Amino acid sequence: MENSRLYHFGLIGYPLEHSLSPQIHHAALRACCLEGEYHLFLIPPGPEAQVLLAEKVTALREGRLQGFNVTIPHKQNLLPLVDELTATASEVGAVNTVFLRDGKVVGENTDVPGFYADLQGLVHTDTPQRALVLGAGGSARAAVYALLRAGWDVQIAARRLEQAQALAGAFPRLPGRASALPFDLLEFPKNFALLVNTTPLGMYPKVDGCPWSEIAPLPEGCAVYDLIYNPPETRLMQNARISGHPVRNGLGMLIEQAALAFEIWTGKSAPRQAMRAAAEQ
Repeated sequence: MENSRLYHFGLIGYPLEHSLSPQIHHAALRACCLEGEYHLFLIPPGPEAQVLLAEKVTALREGRLQGFNVTIPHKQNLLPLVDELTATASEVGAVNTVFLRDGKVVGENTDVPGFYADLQGLVHTDTPQRALVLGAGGSARAAVYALLRAGWDVQIAARRLEQAQALAGAFPRLPGRASALPFDLLEFPKNFALLVNTTPLGMYPKVDGCPWSEIAPLPEGCAVYDLIYNPPETRLMQNARISGHPVRNGLGMLIEQAALAFEIWTGKSAPRQAMRAAAEQ
C-alpha cells in the first residue's frame, strides 16, 4: 500500500473511556511512517444501535473508513451486517475486526489468537486443564473457544444462566468440554487451574468492582487472567496476587489482537514493541 494514503480506523463500543486503542494504533502508524487516525465511535446499546453500526459498515464500504474494531457490547451485533465472516469469526460467533476485501465487508476475530498467545505466558496452554470463565459475552466466546480448541475443560459462569448455557453448547466439535454454572461462588468448582474474567467488573472508572468475593479463596496454584487492562491491576488481580496466585491482565491480548488487525488493514508488519510502549505510558 502507498505510504501517502491517509488511513481512518476506529473502535466501536460502549463504554470507551477506558480504551487504550487510539494510542496503540497511532503509535503503530507512526512507527510504520503511515498517515492516519484512530477514532472512538461510542454507540450505546439500544434500539438505534443497529442503524449506527450499519452506518459504520457503509463508511467502510465507501472508503471513508479503512477498518474498525468492535468491542463490548457489539461483537455479536455486527454479525448480520457484514458480507462475509472468516472461519474463526464464524466459528466463534463474534467479530472484533472489520475490513474490506475485494469489495466485500469481512468480519474477523483476532481476539482468539490474541488471547491464546498471551495466555501462554501465564499457564501451560498445551497441557489441557480445567478453567472457570466468568461472563458469557463476546469476549468470553473468544476465550472459551481458544481454550476448548486446546482441549481444556471449561466451565462458564454468568448472571444469565441461559447465556452461559448457550455458550457452553456453541462449540460441540471442539476437543474440549464446556458446561455452564450460575454466577454463585457457592456453586463454583474447587479444582480449576485457571480463572478468566471476561466481565467488565473492575474496569475503569468503576475500579472497585470485583467478580470474585475477597472472602472466597481460589484453588491452590490457580492462575488468574483478567481481560481488563485499565486499570493495569484490577481488584480481582490484586486480591489474587496477595494470596500468591500468578496473575495477568488483558494488555498482552489487547496488543496482539490490535497488531493482527493492523496487519490486516495496512498489509504492514505490526510494530508490537512500539504499540506496547504506547499502551504502558
